[in-house]
Order: sequence, then structure tokens, then C-alpha cells
Amino acid sequence: EPSNKRVKPLSRVTSLANLIPPVKTTPLKRFSQTLQRSISFRSESRPDILTPRPWSRNAAPSSTKRRDSKLWSETFDVCVNQMLPSKEIKRQEAIFELSQGEEDLIEDLKLAKKAYHDPMLKLSIMTEQELNQIFGTLDSLIPLHEELLSQLRDARKPDGSTEHVGPILVGWLPCLSSYDSYCSNQVAAKALLDHKKQDHRVQDFLQRCLESPFSRKLDLWNFLDIPRSRLVKYPLLLREILRHTPNDNPDQQHLEEAINIIQGIVAEINTKTGESECRYYKERLLYLEEGQKDSLIDSSRVLCCHGELKNNRGVKLHVFLFQEVLVITRAVTHNEQLCYQLYRQPIPVKDLLLEDLQDGEVRLGGSLRGAFSNNERIKNFFRVSFKNGSQSQTHSLQANDTFNKQQWLNCIRQAKETVQCAAGQAGVLDSEGPFLNPTSENREPQGETKLEQMDQSDSESDCSMDTSEVSLDCERMEQTDSSGGNSRHIESDV
Repeated sequence: EPSNKRVKPLSRVTSLANLIPPVKTTPLKRFSQTLQRSISFRSESRPDILTPRPWSRNAAPSSTKRRDSKLWSETFDVCVNQMLPSKEIKRQEAIFELSQGEEDLIEDLKLAKKAYHDPMLKLSIMTEQELNQIFGTLDSLIPLHEELLSQLRDARKPDGSTEHVGPILVGWLPCLSSYDSYCSNQVAAKALLDHKKQDHRVQDFLQRCLESPFSRKLDLWNFLDIPRSRLVKYPLLLREILRHTPNDNPDQQHLEEAINIIQGIVAEINTKTGESECRYYKERLLYLEEGQKDSLIDSSRVLCCHGELKNNRGVKLHVFLFQEVLVITRAVTHNEQLCYQLYRQPIPVKDLLLEDLQDGEVRLGGSLRGAFSNNERIKNFFRVSFKNGSQSQTHSLQANDTFNKQQWLNCIRQAKETVQCAAGQAGVLDSEGPFLNPTSENREPQGETKLEQMDQSDSESDCSMDTSEVSLDCERMEQTDSSGGNSRHIESDV
């Protein structure tokens, strides 16, 4: 090398690392009994979303704002010095946790409006109509919780202790029935938000907020989902207070009444939210031919689970399990909306055969593909098949992990059991008059679990059950049908 060659200083070369965007890992998808409340409309065809932003790469890392947890015994030291029974201290801690949670919730709801809604409206990043759809009735929730917080503070004695909270809760909890409109809107709100993230301005704004200290590393949907998370937590908070309340305390009866009230409200909101979710996805089904339309889809009011699965060729499909029918679709974009085009004829749950496949039992499509496949690609498969006269289908479906596979199996088994019980009851009613199935009383209502899981998406979902994807190999189906190998298996516990 000639000695007069110009060489860049090392410091300038290494500074190029600041221009490389960090690897973006997808968050762990939350699983909910709707197996998919967190809806993901990410678009791989929009790489510009992840383009590097100089303002975020060169700036010094900002400190994240953290919310410190507070204990009653630490906040009111005077009471701790007194000779209080251990159970009473725990009761005061539980009451204080309820009050502190209300304060945190109000702060987050106001932050969502001030830091996200108002700036995006002012900067015309989204239209007012779009923001109203995404934020729903969030504004109306703030006064509700401010009222409870005010009553809890008024009931607190100068020494920091609270004697009775039961009457306050019994009088206040019924107002939470207004949550049904907010929670029912969340499916459509999440779908629109994910769709708008494909807009570079929206994505850039949300990323700036996420990297700001005030967000505590929470994205916008985390803030919008906080009210639902708080709603399903009330029964737990009230039970904790009741657990530490003495039997001779007059608060006990009121707390038991309050728990019954909130459980009824949550169950009712779960039912309406489930119906709203089911209706949302039914409206987005696209039929290639008139023969694919099924009355079982139209009559469905509950979506048991849905998510992505893969078939043995690696084709991604989106599968919906309604009350009485399994629908296999492909995700497509129609009129700038994510829709689901039917891939096959809907399969009635009562005629569906389910088979749990062992790892390695499925052969992947294509000789070269199968020869060089690794073990991960042949795991977590299960098979659904259907045969009715000349019509037959067989689908080998792969979940993205063992847990999601088991959830799919459980949901399909439960759906079959429900259909069979309903058919049995109908038969007995026709022949012997009224009949009560004793097992139906012990089953948990589906609606109750749907709301709790919807967040936890997630999300983002979610745990919706975001499983992998599904598809059918037509050639393999014909070979399997001719051999009759699939029709011999049905889950024994079903």
C-alpha cells in the first residue's frame, strides 16, 4: 500500500453503526380463550416502516419513567407503629391497592388522550373519525374512576386506615356496565390501529412515543387495553379484601354483594364482546362461490378461537372455529382492509374428525423439502378431516408451538362436545320432554374467559390464539381419502 493513501479515521467508520436500525423482534403473543384477541395486521410488503430515523439513533438514550409500587404500611407509618393484627394490616394493604390502582388507571387514561389522541389529531396524522374509532368511549371512563377514587379517599381516616369499603363498592360498581361499548369496540379498534401503522407518519409518531420516558416502554395499544385489564381484575381485588375481613365485620356482607355484582357485569360484557368479535370476523369473510356460504356461519354468535396455522406445505392460512363450524381461509387485502377468503368448504363441527399427530409423523410437501427439513418443521401438527358423501377434506395443520397446538385441540374437542350435548338434549326433549344435562352446569361459560384473555393480549392476538397457519395439500388429501387412513381416528375423550 502506498504510504500516501488517505485513510478514514476509525471513529468515523464506526459511527456508521448509528445508521443501522436495531433488529425488531415481535413481542410474545398473548394467548386468550378467544385464542386471538390481539389482531396482527403487520405488512411485510412495507419495509419503509422500519427505516432508520436519525433522531432516534443519534440521541442519547432517555431514562424510562417507572411507576413505583406503594404499600399502605410504607405510606402511612403511623399505623404500622400501632399494635394492629397482621390480618388487619393485610386488609388495609388490599384496600390501599384498590385505591392506588384507580389512581394509576386515571393517570394512564389521561396520558393516552394527552400524549396520543390530541397530538395525532392536531398534526393530522389521523382523522377525527379514525381516532374516535380507535379510542372509542375512553373519555367517558375517566369520570367513573375519579368518582370511586374520591369516595375511597373520603372514607380514609386521618391515620390512613379505612374502616368500610363495601357500601361504596356496592353503590359504584353498577356504573361499570357502561364498559360494554368500550370493550365491544376493541376488536375493530385494534384492527384499524394495526392497519394505520402501515402509514409511515403514524408508525414514526408511535415509535417516538414508545422511546419517550413517559410511555414506560408501553405502546399505544397497551394504554387502550388498560381499562379492560382493570375490569377483569376487580373480582380478584375484592376477594382479597374479603379474605382479610373478619366474619363479624359488617363489611363482609357488602363485599360479597359487590363481588356478585362485578361478576355479573364482567360476564355480561364478555358475552357482548364475544358477539361483537364474532360479528366482526363474519363480516370480513369473502366467498369465492355461492356454495361456500353456510347457514352455520350465519347463525354463529361465538367465535371459539382463531389464528394462523400452517399445512404440511408451509402454506399460511387463517382458521376460524365458530360454535358449530370450522372455516379455513386465506388472509387477503380487499378495499384496503384485511379480509379472509375461504380456502375450502366450511366443515361442520359435528362431522369433524380430530387427530393428534406425533412429532415427525407428518411428511412435508415436496421431496427435496422433506429430505432437508429439520426437526422443528415437523413438530406440533394435528389433523382435521371431514367426509360426507362425495365431499371430503383432510388438513394437516401445524401450530407455532406445543402450547398453541394443545389449545387448538382443547377448543375443537370442547366445540364437538358442546354440539353433541346440544344434539343429545334436543333428542331427549323431542322424545321425553324437558331434560337437564347435569354436565352443562359445571362448564365454565365461554364468555367469561374471553375478556380475561383478550389482553393479558395481545397485544396483541391476543394470546388470541395466534397460532401458525393452515392449508391443504389436495393431492395428499386424495391419497389419504383413498386409503381411508384418516377416517379411523377420532379423539377418544371427545
